[in-house]
Amino acid sequence: MGRLLDERFLRRALAAAALVGLLGGLAAWALGHGAVAGLIWTAGTIPVVAWLTVSIVRDLVAGRMGVDAVALLSMSGAIALGESLAGSVIAVMYAGGNLLEDIAIARAERDLRSLVDRAPHIAHRRTGETIADIAIETVAVGDVLVVRAGEVVPVDGLLIGNAAALDEAALTGEPMPVAKVRGAPVFSGTVNAGETFEIRATAAAGDSTYAGIVRMVTAAQTAKAPFIRLADRYALLLLPATLVVAGLAWALSGDKIRALAVLVASTPCPLILAAPVAFIAGISRAARLGILVKGGSALEALARTHTVLFDKTGTLTVGGARLVAVETAPGESPDEILRLAASLEQASHHVVAEAIVRAARGRGVALDPPDAVREAMGSGLEGRVDGRLVKAGSYELVCGACHRESWALRALRRAAWRSALSVFVSVDGQLKGAILLADELRRETPRAVQSLRAAGVARIVMLTGDNAEAAETIGAALDLDCVLANRTPGDKLEAVAVEQRLNPTLMVGDGINDAPALAAADVGIAMGAHGASASSEAADVVILVDQLDRVSDAVTIAKRTRRIALESIGVGMGLSCLAMIAAAFGWLSPVAGALTQEAIDVAVILNALRALTAGHGFGHRALKPGFTLALQQDHRELEATLDRMREIADSLDDTTGAAAVALIQEASTLVTTQIAAHERLDEESIYPQLREVLHDGDGLAAMSRAHREILHLARLLRRLADGLGADDADRYLIRDAQRMVESIEALVRMHNAQEEDIYENVAA
Repeated sequence: MGRLLDERFLRRALAAAALVGLLGGLAAWALGHGAVAGLIWTAGTIPVVAWLTVSIVRDLVAGRMGVDAVALLSMSGAIALGESLAGSVIAVMYAGGNLLEDIAIARAERDLRSLVDRAPHIAHRRTGETIADIAIETVAVGDVLVVRAGEVVPVDGLLIGNAAALDEAALTGEPMPVAKVRGAPVFSGTVNAGETFEIRATAAAGDSTYAGIVRMVTAAQTAKAPFIRLADRYALLLLPATLVVAGLAWALSGDKIRALAVLVASTPCPLILAAPVAFIAGISRAARLGILVKGGSALEALARTHTVLFDKTGTLTVGGARLVAVETAPGESPDEILRLAASLEQASHHVVAEAIVRAARGRGVALDPPDAVREAMGSGLEGRVDGRLVKAGSYELVCGACHRESWALRALRRAAWRSALSVFVSVDGQLKGAILLADELRRETPRAVQSLRAAGVARIVMLTGDNAEAAETIGAALDLDCVLANRTPGDKLEAVAVEQRLNPTLMVGDGINDAPALAAADVGIAMGAHGASASSEAADVVILVDQLDRVSDAVTIAKRTRRIALESIGVGMGLSCLAMIAAAFGWLSPVAGALTQEAIDVAVILNALRALTAGHGFGHRALKPGFTLALQQDHRELEATLDRMREIADSLDDTTGAAAVALIQEASTLVTTQIAAHERLDEESIYPQLREVLHDGDGLAAMSRAHREILHLARLLRRLADGLGADDADRYLIRDAQRMVESIEALVRMHNAQEEDIYENVAA
């Protein structure tokens, strides 16, 4: 680390010395002191030559030959032949190019500070009836350790005594707490999400799971091959060509100055400058979108991406408990069940409690303060809300050995196939409802996957510590090429290595458990919107906004930046070759060659700076600012209606007579006043504006077809509900109404998702 900083400081000092030498010599020359000017130019060039000589020798010892050799020949030849001005100009251009390269590749230091800070430094060891705090390094296998609520488990061990609830997100990425029973293995790095428990250590601190993650990250980082500069790949062609042309010019003309002019004209400043400037521009372009790219090396590697590996939890999904449904006993109100549960859960700091409270407040539900709350850590809690005894938690805690009603069985079944956590709610001893919580796909995930394929990514894989059933469900929804489930951090690291052996690989993740894989991949991208973490430190790219589609933006920007860099290099080399030919025929002197090369550099830089822009969209109009956000907000407001439609469809399972009629008429009213009105507004007002923006307005034809289908179903439901009496509501009519309600709800959700994809794609 210190050596790297010293080299960066030395490069800045050399650039400053070369610039001062050039300007000082020009000032002396302007005052008529030509000899003094030559000495100043030479003095400013010699430090660059000396440092460059050491650098080239070091590279040769390491078996590398780069673009720097031509620059060394040019400067050395200029000094030897008395062309000090030409040497000074080359020194400024070369040292300045290296300075730009340093800026382009400067990346956040990977010191793993967050990993080290998170690791516990003490453990609570029980000896008889005494509990003592000891340094974690002194823990021995067989020690009995106490882990208090909220603490990180210090070492691997086996659970003894009471059951425990553990947050294993740091290791598996799975956001839901995991229940552990007596004798179950407990891993270091997990967090006690329940009551105090004890473990018997099965490994010392250095041999435990969490310490292994730190070692894997460090090893993966140090094992990465050194990056080969884009310019060095072309130096193998330029160097021999330059020597041949210079030698022929000298041999055929007998004028050694011509040979020097060829060397000066061939000075590889376009090679030195083109890639760093383009990469700096590309990095700046990415930063505007909330994408932090840690240097030009990362950007170029990103441009070569063939395979993308995604973590699931927190990356493809939102990463945490989210309300997906409220199941109720017949005749109960979902909002009332949610209100009572959330009011009670205000007294708990559990991740599930926070999710329930957040969901209730998001729906605008007013909460009351609970009284006399008792919490069974990891299982649930009970207390009084509005004078009534409310219990919320697992089915066993809330209901015990009571008979399972049909609606409760349905709730458990739905929780199982949706990989959801169920929180049952009872009031005064009567089971009233169940709240289903689960992780869910980000809204932008399908669009992000499609955009990656459009950007040229050939293979997309999901790599997760979650169970296979939940992972396969997500994989099928996204049409991924492969799903790898139940993967530990070590398994993820191995999967990255396998893919790397085949093609350039990109890993995207967000948790500590992803850090080794992120560090090992050709490019690691961390979803870092929620703050710095080990994943952000281990990654080459950090997404600073909570939007997964920024991954495809990063790949697109990288590919365009690399293309511009290659164009700049090609144009610069072509112009340099023309200058070399002119110098070989004596049409350019060494100084004129240096100035010509400077003009070429300016052209190269201007072209490379195109990477700052998004490119031209000829004939493409953008939506007005805020247009997309307004449309998305309309969809968010419609979600409450869709949730109520789903609740009505479920309630029709167990409802007859007047109650069924009331539900059917409520659904018809919701569809007519909100859903149908929304679709008509889209068709009459929004779609005409979209057609002006889209290159192919006919692409909205299928979306308009969905509008017509939704409106058709709305008319059918209205006809069924109008004038409906209790005697008319037999089981066949109720079933027909239920099917229409479910069809409308599902169709509108799918249609809204498709519209949002279109809105994002045509946004400015």
